[in-house]
Amino acid sequence: MSTQQAPGAPGIQNVRLRPATAHDRGTMERLWQLFRHDMSAQSGELPDAHGRYRRERLDLALDDTRPDWLASLVLADDAPVGLAVVRGLDQEERVINSFFLVHPVRRGGHGTALVAAIVAEHPGRWAVAFQDTNAAAAAFWPKVAESLDPAFVLEHVAVPHRSDLPPDSWVRFTTEAS
Repeated sequence: MSTQQAPGAPGIQNVRLRPATAHDRGTMERLWQLFRHDMSAQSGELPDAHGRYRRERLDLALDDTRPDWLASLVLADDAPVGLAVVRGLDQEERVINSFFLVHPVRRGGHGTALVAAIVAEHPGRWAVAFQDTNAAAAAFWPKVAESLDPAFVLEHVAVPHRSDLPPDSWVRFTTEAS
């Protein structure tokens, strides 16, 4: 994936995305903890006995033997400000599994531009799941999907093996090769 730049928000410039390398593992793990902490407001998930949230999906994305997963680091100048994890690169439908930006980088158009950059690298069918209780995600993902594909679909799907949880919301959209 090439390095991409998003539009500048006041005070935050030069936001870009690049594939994470083995050298980035510690940074990605720290950003993952921030991401999972944010998500715990919806999931109710608690950290483990060591104060860490689960990170199996990040580990899969950082595993060099898993070319179907991709982890990307988001930078503002040289500061790490977010991450993206994609799975299913070898499938007909790819999934943005995780997407996170630290608070100062949100609401400036960066997220929309970064998602557009991610999907441009792998045109075709895409999907993203979120919870309706996450108001920011519920506003963000349909807007982004519509900007990429006006015929996007929003559907509610039961969480497998978790009848105690409300259904996930999924946006599905298709991008064309540029």
